[in-house]
Amino acid sequence: MITASAKKRENIAEYLLYMWQIEDIIRAYGLDIDKIQKNLIDRYEGLDEATRRQMRDWYESLIDMMRREGKEKSGHLQLNINTLNDIERLHRQLLNDPKYAAYAAEYYNTLPLIVELRARQGENRKDEIETCFDALYGMLMLKLQGKEISEETARASKQISRFLAQLAGYYKKDYNNELETD
Repeated sequence: MITASAKKRENIAEYLLYMWQIEDIIRAYGLDIDKIQKNLIDRYEGLDEATRRQMRDWYESLIDMMRREGKEKSGHLQLNINTLNDIERLHRQLLNDPKYAAYAAEYYNTLPLIVELRARQGENRKDEIETCFDALYGMLMLKLQGKEISEETARASKQISRFLAQLAGYYKKDYNNELETD
């Protein structure tokens, strides 16, 4: 909750990846708030009781949303889908605005990787931006599991990260009404 709030203000890409990880963590604990309390919330040192309660309430609300939306086993919460849709909307807006030629160039540098990743998705093709997030989330999971990452995959991840970082920067400007558009 504390981390999510800070990330949402500062870097929407990190926020979305973090929220996907939270979804998976909640699933790993079987949507059991008591296990989350014991293994996550109680391990934060120096938190007052009010903050602990807020964290528990936050996790409980996410668990409730997952149940209501049928996301107990897989998939993303609607609030995360909405965030992804907002990012995708901004991406299209930036591509269509000649003032953001540098952004378009970074996108076109990343596009061959996106095309390759989407080709692997088969019939379950996702939007380009979601494909980029899926790739980075997959890399994060490999790192957390201590698995070896090929040099080619590391290069691709770096390019996708650079592209999404630029998009996240524009998202922050848009969020703060600082983005110049036609």
